Amino acid sequence: MGLESALQPLRASLRGALLLPGQPGYEEARKIHNAMIDRHPAMIVRCAGVADVTTAVTFARSQGMLVSVRGAGHNVAGTSLCDGGMVIDLSEMKGIRVNPAARTVRAEPGVTWAELAHELQTFGLAATGGYVGTTGVGGLTLGGGMGWMLRKHGLALDNLLSADVVTADARLLIADSREHSDLFWAIRGGGGNFGIVTSFEFRVHPAGTVLAGLALHPMSKGRKALEFWREYESTAPEEMTNGALVFTPPPEVPLPEALRSGPVVGIGGVYVGPLEEGEQALRPMREFGPPAADTYQRVPYSAAQSMADFLWPKGRFNYWKSSYLKSFSDGVMEKVLDYYAKAPSPRTVVVLEHNGNSAMSRVPEDATAFGNRNWDYNLLVTAVWTDAADTEDNLRWTREFWSAMRPHLADSAYVNYLGDVEEDSVRAAYGRKYERLAALKNKYDPANFFRMNPNVRPARTESGSAGTA
Repeated sequence: MGLESALQPLRASLRGALLLPGQPGYEEARKIHNAMIDRHPAMIVRCAGVADVTTAVTFARSQGMLVSVRGAGHNVAGTSLCDGGMVIDLSEMKGIRVNPAARTVRAEPGVTWAELAHELQTFGLAATGGYVGTTGVGGLTLGGGMGWMLRKHGLALDNLLSADVVTADARLLIADSREHSDLFWAIRGGGGNFGIVTSFEFRVHPAGTVLAGLALHPMSKGRKALEFWREYESTAPEEMTNGALVFTPPPEVPLPEALRSGPVVGIGGVYVGPLEEGEQALRPMREFGPPAADTYQRVPYSAAQSMADFLWPKGRFNYWKSSYLKSFSDGVMEKVLDYYAKAPSPRTVVVLEHNGNSAMSRVPEDATAFGNRNWDYNLLVTAVWTDAADTEDNLRWTREFWSAMRPHLADSAYVNYLGDVEEDSVRAAYGRKYERLAALKNKYDPANFFRMNPNVRPARTESGSAGTA
């Protein structure tokens, strides 16, 4: 049966929508967070439930179609879209079921961290994962899940209890520590390589009201602010997850006139724990400088979850580079500040994350497929701009900045931040775990059906063959 004649029974078998080029809804559905990504799939299957997912997988296999899988569409590399193939779109699958007595929650793959935080807030609970509320629960968890409770409760995937997974042969498997435990190991860090997760069950934590915000310093005092932050992080309690940011405040953000003349250095984060103890822990940060602006306050965790969203709105052009740092040295500080001063776009943000002395680093290295837990600091350069005509200038600046940073970079990266998903980058992100992942890929997806992602290629068989590239 040809593709055209097969579309009618496909559409009839779906509870969700089948969107084709030229039809209402198609253009909007092919837009994702990063405006740099402009691809034209042959069809978009907007799934309403698990049955639609298995139907889409079965159809795509029968037609030999390239497939990409979209959750919230936030991944900067844009692997959720493909040209000329099928997009299995999970963005409408937004079921959430909270069990406050057991402190667990089930979430479908279209849920964002802001939506999950909203549901949990009623019960004074929160799920660990996500610095930005518009990020999808699914993609972030499968690649790791750094977020505002990382130092106290680890990664999102460290709190994953079970998952329902549709595999490349359209089976629905339950993966947890007892059932399909090898698959459970692989999806906790291995991304979308092993199937489509249609339900995530998480352990959640008490986090009703928290302390959250930013202490902001003008660029002229940026070096001293970063030096202070480095020292502060050496003794900060694990209830406090902080980052340092270099950015230019958007005009719509109300700030003192002293911070309106250009870039700023911000030290921001969330304290999850007894509030009085948190006030004491924050005091050095709020007094140093003192900051030109201090936005720390007591807020619901659901508000803290989205407090950084204004820096990365949907529909702008994005180009990212990221790697763990060998150390947060004076040389790193100098280059970050020097290069940011030359950034061609005021919307660009440079982020320094502290992951050390944390619940994340205490999980045994081989417990999950997550690439590396032993680097204390992570550098993320997010070039963001609004006009396509400025693309070359922003790409050039980012690449020059990254070249200058190379002596300071570790040989590993956080896979969710990869703007480049070529094989060398993916191998570096997983390190020695790559070969184990490749063997499991050969078991669960030997033809590399799920390859629009930071792809792990199936291990070669004894005959020397491997999955489709």
